[in-house]
Amino acid sequence: MPILYNDATKEFHLQTEKTSYILSILQNGQLGQLYYGKKLRHRESFERLFHIEEMPNTACTTEGDPVFSLDLIKQEYPAFGTTDFREPAYQVLQENGSRITDFIYKGHAIFKGKKKLDGLPATYAEEEAEATTLEITLFDEEIDVEICLSYTVFEQLNAIARSVKFTNHGSAEVNLTRALSASLDLPDSDFELVQLSGAWVRERHMKTRKLVPGLQSIASTRGTSSAQQNPFLALKRPETTEHHGDVYGVSLVYSGNFLAQVEVDHYDVSRLMIGINPFDFNWLLESGETFQTPEAVFVYSAEGLNGMSQTYHRLYRTRLARGKWRDRERPVLINNWEATYWDFEEKKIFELAQSSKELGVELFVLDDGWFGKRDDDTTSLGDWMEDKRKLPSGITQLAQNITDLGMEFGLWFEPEMVSKASDLYQAHPDWVLHVPNRRMSHGRNQLVLDFSRPEVVDHLYGLMAKVLNDAPISYVKWDMNRYMTEVGSLEWPADRQREVAHRYILGVYSLYERLTAEFPHVLFESCAGGGSRFDPGMLYYAPQGWTSDDTDAVERLKIQYGTSMVYPLSSMGAHVSAVPNHQVGRVTSLETRANTAYFGAFGYELDVTKMTDEEKEQVKQQILFYKENRKLIQQGQFYRIKSPFAKDGNETSWMVVSDDLEEALLGYYQVLARPNPGYNRIFFKGLNAEFEYAIEGVDDTFYGDELMEAGVQLNRCRKQAHPADFSSALFKLKRV
Repeated sequence: MPILYNDATKEFHLQTEKTSYILSILQNGQLGQLYYGKKLRHRESFERLFHIEEMPNTACTTEGDPVFSLDLIKQEYPAFGTTDFREPAYQVLQENGSRITDFIYKGHAIFKGKKKLDGLPATYAEEEAEATTLEITLFDEEIDVEICLSYTVFEQLNAIARSVKFTNHGSAEVNLTRALSASLDLPDSDFELVQLSGAWVRERHMKTRKLVPGLQSIASTRGTSSAQQNPFLALKRPETTEHHGDVYGVSLVYSGNFLAQVEVDHYDVSRLMIGINPFDFNWLLESGETFQTPEAVFVYSAEGLNGMSQTYHRLYRTRLARGKWRDRERPVLINNWEATYWDFEEKKIFELAQSSKELGVELFVLDDGWFGKRDDDTTSLGDWMEDKRKLPSGITQLAQNITDLGMEFGLWFEPEMVSKASDLYQAHPDWVLHVPNRRMSHGRNQLVLDFSRPEVVDHLYGLMAKVLNDAPISYVKWDMNRYMTEVGSLEWPADRQREVAHRYILGVYSLYERLTAEFPHVLFESCAGGGSRFDPGMLYYAPQGWTSDDTDAVERLKIQYGTSMVYPLSSMGAHVSAVPNHQVGRVTSLETRANTAYFGAFGYELDVTKMTDEEKEQVKQQILFYKENRKLIQQGQFYRIKSPFAKDGNETSWMVVSDDLEEALLGYYQVLARPNPGYNRIFFKGLNAEFEYAIEGVDDTFYGDELMEAGVQLNRCRKQAHPADFSSALFKLKRV
């Protein structure tokens, strides 16, 4: 049984295949945290793990007891104001102005399977036997409010999903001013914090810093999970590497404003928390109402950062992503954006599709510019009807013509935004996020539609559903190019304005849910000016996302390496684009561009009609190679080997291994050439030590242990004897 309860000592022991999570009911009825880490054997009492003594200069909860202080105790879901002086996981503002609460244990339930979260994306179990859930109910009698803490153990996947639900059973209103999804107290602070930070076109770069006393946090207040920070952090021991050592990861299945923080107290206890950002947040909970927090997914690994990542990859690829496309190999696509931008007409689009089909491309995607009077980014968002100046035959006929070629057809939308120069804005200027009598900021010449209003979501659903019903469309790129400003809504009264940002995200989720349910054959790809909303919440609806607007092969090494810390290769849209690169102006070979993009959902974003015959032949071979290996790439085990974030950072390598360990593909990349470099070796990972492998293009064969422990000289395996700047090589292994 993955969840055990010791009735005599009131302890819960949650077990996965490799980990243990132990918590207990404290003497005051609140919940304490005993242990999280490598799996422990179960015993009838873990009281020996919990011991406190009287300490000076603190406050205690019970008169006459100088020992029991929440200031000294590791807790499960802590509150503020009753002897714990650290930041709390939640705070409830009551009608009398008090924020003091006393939520104590009321009961618990253990059951097979996992419940859905109301209105929110979350991990799931297809069969009850895959997961076991513990629900612990806490109750504050004074205010008649209940908290339900939910823990789902994915035993074979070595992950624990947590969330919290508040229910107001009382007659009085209360306000949740803080409602985080999870908290974890670790016994010391000898950790380094790993975060994924960046900006537009340089998303999810790995940053590492040593924990120090006080608060250290990452957060978003931009209305999305953001390019600046990702809703994930890890705590690793200083000696932990990619493949060895302890690491704790936490990932939030949410796409809006978030907070992830670690507080180190005066006794070096590290308190890790994650959830909706309390900044500018409040939720009015009326009598009989509930509030559900997003889900946080915890992973502990004793096999380093890569071990943690592989757990997230398996869980998110198979039990977060859903639908027809979850387990299917993704089509090789071409997107017209960098080939034409807004400047195209029907004949040009069809020519691009014809030429792409001849090269082996399976899916043609028409990007921005097909609707309204969209010749630049100043107009027409919200008017999702084809521009007959550019497409006189209409979207339906164009899509039919392209599918008649034997290709799939995809289309770009940006449903959450509106241009002032649009029929939609002229009809409904009140449908945008704004505050009356205040200036409206703009970004990319557009405003944000108020998705906290159901009628706005209904309207966009109607427009998109009509296009998807009328035309043979099998792919949708859903973009979102602007952060929120002037976050206000005419829909909601003054005391609910700080709910708008969260209600907006719930509106986005509801539109996704309706469209994915009605059009299950459509592959949705999420996008937000590139990777500004690349998070687990999006992955629930769209099994792949546009990783970054930066398509430069060298910059993508860092972006894709960092993204792989949490997200599987199948979720990363990765394209070969033209050179000089449109974002950084760099010129890299067509080979290196493909060698980087292979490790994701592969495609092209350039004008194939302008390619030379030699380049077209090269593209044909690239597409053939990817089709032969995409199941391996999209569903295999991923290993990071050399990091672009290392002190030198000149080399990057990674590889993917099939589940049966019979084949593997390793990518190696060098940024700058070096004179007289010597005999560099590459070391493989994840192979079967007993298997004998052949490397494509190399005469010898090698046992798995030789490849992993002794390695292979690079000069034996790559074509270039003296590789130039921005060079790369692929090593394809097959069991003999």
